[in-house]
Amino acid sequence: MDRLDDAAAQRIHDSFAKQGAMATLGARLTLLARGQAHVCFDWAPALTQQHGFIHAGMMATVLDSACGYAGLSVMPLEAGVLSIEFKINLLAPAKGQSFRCEGVVLKPGRTIVVTEGRAYAIDDGQEKLVATMNCTLMAIQGRPGIAAI
Repeated sequence: MDRLDDAAAQRIHDSFAKQGAMATLGARLTLLARGQAHVCFDWAPALTQQHGFIHAGMMATVLDSACGYAGLSVMPLEAGVLSIEFKINLLAPAKGQSFRCEGVVLKPGRTIVVTEGRAYAIDDGQEKLVATMNCTLMAIQGRPGIAAI
């Protein structure tokens, strides 16, 4: 795992702290390296669907952020990032005490970065893969309102 320089790491931590969606979900950025990010969150009733599993939309939101920060970690400091496409596969009900969403860069590029995400449910110390994501990101530079943070 390649370490990020301090400026890049600080930029990503600052950006994550500004995400109201992640705060609403109680998500935490728990691992950050060049081309990799982990975002974790705990089960909460407000995040579930009618059967008590984490709602697919909530899982997609956290996986998208994990992939986005993995992608941002390989982009220039002056670039922002936006997801331009993602596909999620829900492999099993998202049942657990906590969840870890991992994003990893598959193909970095100057403008487009392809990432992959995996979500794990953690229940009594046991981990289960519950979702995967393929996410394509675009570097944004020089556009008002979408700035590197």
